[in-house]
Amino acid sequence: MEPSFSLKTILTISLLLFFLTAKSSLAIKVPFHPQDLLPLLPRQVSWPILNYLNGAVDLLPTFVGAASAFKDTGDWKGACFYENRAWMEFHNKTGSEFGGGTLHLKVSKAHSWTCMDIYVFATPHRVTWDYYFLSREHTLEFKEWDSKAEYEYVKRQGVSIFLMQAGMLGTLSALWDVFPLFTNTGWGENSNIGFLKKHMGATFEQRPQPWVTNISVDDIHSGDFLAISKIRGRWGGFETLEKWVSGAYAGHTAVCLKDSEGKLWVGESGHENEQGEDIIAVLPWDEWWEFELNKDDSNPHIALLPLHPDVRAKFNETAAWEYALSMNGKPYGYHNMIFSWIDTLDGNYPPPLDSHVVASVMTVWNHMQPEYAANMWNEALNKRLGTQGLDLPDVLVEVEKRGSSFGELLTIPEQDDWLYADGKSTSCIAFVLEMYKEAGLFDPISGSVQVTEFTIKDAYTLRFFENNSSRLPKWCNDGDDVKLPFCQIKGKYRMELPEYNTMDPYPHMNERCPSLPPKYYRTQNC
Repeated sequence: MEPSFSLKTILTISLLLFFLTAKSSLAIKVPFHPQDLLPLLPRQVSWPILNYLNGAVDLLPTFVGAASAFKDTGDWKGACFYENRAWMEFHNKTGSEFGGGTLHLKVSKAHSWTCMDIYVFATPHRVTWDYYFLSREHTLEFKEWDSKAEYEYVKRQGVSIFLMQAGMLGTLSALWDVFPLFTNTGWGENSNIGFLKKHMGATFEQRPQPWVTNISVDDIHSGDFLAISKIRGRWGGFETLEKWVSGAYAGHTAVCLKDSEGKLWVGESGHENEQGEDIIAVLPWDEWWEFELNKDDSNPHIALLPLHPDVRAKFNETAAWEYALSMNGKPYGYHNMIFSWIDTLDGNYPPPLDSHVVASVMTVWNHMQPEYAANMWNEALNKRLGTQGLDLPDVLVEVEKRGSSFGELLTIPEQDDWLYADGKSTSCIAFVLEMYKEAGLFDPISGSVQVTEFTIKDAYTLRFFENNSSRLPKWCNDGDDVKLPFCQIKGKYRMELPEYNTMDPYPHMNERCPSLPPKYYRTQNC
């Protein structure tokens, strides 16, 4: 049924469009901003406009400065107030050992009478937030510092201040935009597709049916690579964000192995066992393929990337099997998952992400899920510092004591031989590439290549794969008028792997590489 709009609604929309198209040179301050009117409009009108003006990335706060005992933040422009400044005043109103402090935040020059700014405030020990809609000096009280470490840190480094750059309505719109990414619905799938189209330039062209290939396992060999892209549900949403920050057009990987009797197996880091734990597993092909066809509700799109015959000739099956079986049943490599993405101080963070935002997100998780946080990054950060047992606040303080920065700490390359409390840690792609390394594919430079630094994109761009379409299996891309350079074996949409099969391995590969959307260009020396 078509919505019917009253004269009042039509006038409101007309007024809104007038202000949206008005020239910015008009310096007058209006009593309202166009976006302030959106809640008055019918939902069918307001949400499309909000979604056009804002997106899921608007949920991410932007670092605007840090207020300490010795310096204020300097001026910054907010979403609502165009002139802002903050400074810290220490006191001991409670008579505690380390006292507390008052953060002063002066906001002025609002662009309308009805807007407001939302801020997040963080130290290594706490995260809080507040919002402001009056032009004046506001204060935020820290009654007591948590410890001497927090007191010393704030005194020198300050309280970090983050702006929710989309404002109140934009943030609500962004929540509406990001929520469906993780829902196991058609809405969720379309939201993931829309996000990847908007932020990465993905195309999602539909393939002709059948969308599942009739595979002959005789044509699959040890070392052949499986690139997987999930586009709905919990893993679909997670992979969408992973693809955005890393530039990969696939979010999961596995590898094929044949045993001495010719039976085909799949090695996979990230297989969910009966207890709901993500582990490394070596599974019969039939079991793995049946799950992907009938039980995986994330709508996986799967491509088989056959090794080049010359590379296959180098592949040491015995060494590969030894490695796979030594890792079978071990936990998925959460410890080093984020570090393959961050290689530089500022060339890997899609705006408004930066190392300050990463630190504040880690701080939040450290309070909400301390065991999860310890598993995800605490031990890995200690490895980079050469310390043991420091939790996140202690890590941040230690970095500051050494005259370094948290951003620099994140760029230190992961080492393949690092042992964590639960053993060697390999994400899905690190598991595959570590097998390649053990099987001799990186020789003679394997000693100077850390595959735990590779993203999924870094893996499928390696010049390891078949480059002659006449040697691909006959069933490869059967029925599709577009002949891909690899074999897509499942999926409604045609998979894209930009820069596929173009990079020769080199020493210290992918340790200092930028990766910024939407083009994810590599620098000349990377």
